[in-house]
Amino acid sequence: MLEQTWRWFGPSDPITLQEIRQTGATGIVSALHHVPNGDVWTQDAIQERKTMIESAGLRWSVIESIPVHEDIKRRTGDYVRYIANYCESLRNAAACGIPVVCYNFMPVLDWTRTDLAFVVDDGSEALRFDMTEVAAFDIHILNRPDAAASYTPEVVKRAGEWYDNAGTDARNRLVANIIAGLPGSEESYTIETFREKLDTYRGIDAARLRHNLVLFLQEIVPVAEEAGIRLAIHPDDPPFDIFGLPRVVSTAADARAVLAAYDSEYNGLCFCTGSYGARADNHLPDMVNALGSRIHFLHFRSVQLEDDGSFYEASHLEGSANMPAVMKAVLQEVARRAREGRTDLAIPYRPDHGHRMLGDQSANRKTNPGYSLYGRMRGLAELRGLERGLSGA
Repeated sequence: MLEQTWRWFGPSDPITLQEIRQTGATGIVSALHHVPNGDVWTQDAIQERKTMIESAGLRWSVIESIPVHEDIKRRTGDYVRYIANYCESLRNAAACGIPVVCYNFMPVLDWTRTDLAFVVDDGSEALRFDMTEVAAFDIHILNRPDAAASYTPEVVKRAGEWYDNAGTDARNRLVANIIAGLPGSEESYTIETFREKLDTYRGIDAARLRHNLVLFLQEIVPVAEEAGIRLAIHPDDPPFDIFGLPRVVSTAADARAVLAAYDSEYNGLCFCTGSYGARADNHLPDMVNALGSRIHFLHFRSVQLEDDGSFYEASHLEGSANMPAVMKAVLQEVARRAREGRTDLAIPYRPDHGHRMLGDQSANRKTNPGYSLYGRMRGLAELRGLERGLSGA
């Protein structure tokens, strides 16, 4: 069986470890969000968090994430020291018995959404990425030079209409949703600081960013091998260029390039069905079949795609992803590993994001956007049932 896990943001998370245990999850996905990007995660700090998790009867299964400093992505500034610190953090995590580290290589922004409370048919609230609103922000609020060239004429037209008709509150809310920092993101910006960050990537195209990622992998994977800790790179979210920033972990070809950059079982993937699934040209079951041997962590969620590139997060077994086919491919991979004598059969997965619903919609209940209690518990229950049904357990 796969390992059922739950993302927990630490002691400040409004969802407690006791509540998580009641969902049926046995593993925790967590990070030391209080440690500044680029600093070393000490063994003492990691062990303190691990002890807290284990005292609640759970296991720290995956670190998500040890952030990659922007200097490393650009290969400028103090990147040599930050890489050394990253390697030390990996050694310390391994010494504390954490088996998997998830990370991403997205420039400036982590995951991006425009609406954090999009109401779906049943009255629950989902996260949404609206291409018209992204373009309105990019062209009319951020005023990025030549931004209109990044969108179709139809989207540019709708973006202008949205901006003209939106009030101050709607515009401010859009800015906050895009750049103020969503859960798991390690940075937040104002319009001015966001422009400054974008400027630091001038001259860095996809080829250059991919080259910098390859160099980073060549420096950290040998450390992971020696320490015995598996690396899992998370795909871009959304999986295409945004605000002029290149994205290099968005497609099956990108994933293959990451794995080929350093051929080691410790250089692997976090397979996020929501991120990869936000591109219609990513066939998720085929990707699992082709890349499965190097998948060390799974994010299960589904998005409902729209024709212009917009999407919203559907219930876990609905939307555009064929989740039964994905789960079947994952279970076939587990069976293959068993035949080969591998020990990493219980691939950790978590119900990624979830609708705000039921008690989470109470004015007295605080939840982080995308990280509700009831919505993710519903998703975990559905995924658990799907796994057991397909496996015959």
